[in-house]
Amino acid sequence: MNFYAIRAIYFFELARTWRTLMQSIASPVISTSLYFVVFGSAIGSRMTEIGGISYGAFIVPGLIMLALLTESISNASFGIYMPKFSGTIYEILSAPISYVETVIGYVGAAATKSIILGMLILATARIFVPFEIAHPLWMIIFLVLTAVTFSLFGFIIGVWADGFEKLQIIPMMIITPLAFLGGSFYSISMLPPLWQKITLFNPVVYLISGFRWSFYDVSDVNVAISVGMTLVFLIVCLTAVWWIFKTGYRLKS
Repeated sequence: MNFYAIRAIYFFELARTWRTLMQSIASPVISTSLYFVVFGSAIGSRMTEIGGISYGAFIVPGLIMLALLTESISNASFGIYMPKFSGTIYEILSAPISYVETVIGYVGAAATKSIILGMLILATARIFVPFEIAHPLWMIIFLVLTAVTFSLFGFIIGVWADGFEKLQIIPMMIITPLAFLGGSFYSISMLPPLWQKITLFNPVVYLISGFRWSFYDVSDVNVAISVGMTLVFLIVCLTAVWWIFKTGYRLKS
C-alpha cells in the first residue's frame, strides 16, 4: 500500500476545502441554520410532538443527513472531475498508484469534509433546539458509513460527468428530492398507508430512520434493515468503482 500517494491525494483535496471555506463549510452550515430557525423555532413551536419528541429536535437528524448526502456527493464528484477536466488524471493513471489507493485518497478526503460538516451542523443545532443523543457510537457509525458511501457515489458521478452541469443533475434532481421525501421533516408513519408503502422504496428513508434512531431511540423502519440497506448501497458503489477502473470507463478516453 502506497501510503505516501494516499496522503498526497488526501491532503491536496482537504487543502481545497480551506481555500474555499465559505463555499465548502460556511454556506451549508448557514443554510441548515436557516432551516432550524424557520422549521425548528418558528414553525416547530406551534407543532405537536412526534413520538414524544419536539418537532425542532425531531428534524435535527434529517437536516444533518440532508447536508451530509449532498455535500458528500458534491465533494467527491468535483474532486475527481477536476483532474479529468484539466487533464491531470493521466498523471495519476500513469503513476505507480493502484486504483484502490486513488479511491481511498479522493473518497477519504470527501468523506472527511462531510463528517466535519455534519459535526459542525450538529453543534450548531444545539444553539437552536435542545436534544440528546441516545446512542453516540451508532450516531458516529451512521455518520461515517453514510459519508463514505455517498462519497463513493459522488466519485462515480464525477467520473460519469462530462460537463459541470452534469455534476449537479443527480444531486439536485434525485438526491435532494429523495432526502426531502425520505422523512427529513416528518415521520413516514404520518402518511396514509399506501404512501407509507411507496415511501419504503426510497433508499434515503433507511438512512434517515437509522440516524434518527441513534438520537432518540425511535425509527420508522427496523434499525438492522437501515444498516443493511446502507451496506448494500456501499457494496454496489464499490462494485461500480471497481468496474470503472477495470474498464477505464471515461478515464482513458
